[in-house]
Amino acid sequence: MARGRWTAAALALGTVVVTALSGWLCVQVYEQRAEAQREQDILAAARQSALNFTSLDYRHYERDSANVLKGATGDFKEQFTAQTAELTKLVAANKSVSQGQVLEAGIARADERSARVLVVADSKVTNTAAPEGQARTYRLQLDLVLEGGRWLTSNVEFVG
Repeated sequence: MARGRWTAAALALGTVVVTALSGWLCVQVYEQRAEAQREQDILAAARQSALNFTSLDYRHYERDSANVLKGATGDFKEQFTAQTAELTKLVAANKSVSQGQVLEAGIARADERSARVLVVADSKVTNTAAPEGQARTYRLQLDLVLEGGRWLTSNVEFVG
């Protein structure tokens, strides 16, 4: 009879331990998936922001600059907005077209609400001074923040 009680107690204890371990593992998997999804969202936003920033066409500059601003916030948005009128004139006068392509992007640091992403992008730029086009390579450091469920670019720096 005593042996039966010990067996039942051991089985109950084993069940509790296995259940607790299973719950802990489920939480770990959930957190890893959430972090992986956050990183994917950050990289997608940074890639799109860099692509928008390096792809501008004088024939659609209003639309193209609006695309840059849709993914912008903070100082970057203020600076780009302040320069839009001057850039519009400059791009139109030179008939500038830039077709960007993101080659690589990597997260330098990230937390729940902010991230820094390094991006390498190429673009082919044509204008009145270079009608055949010039290849340009950009190394960008983008700072992003999470606002309203979206990752937005708050700062862009050209890095060497």
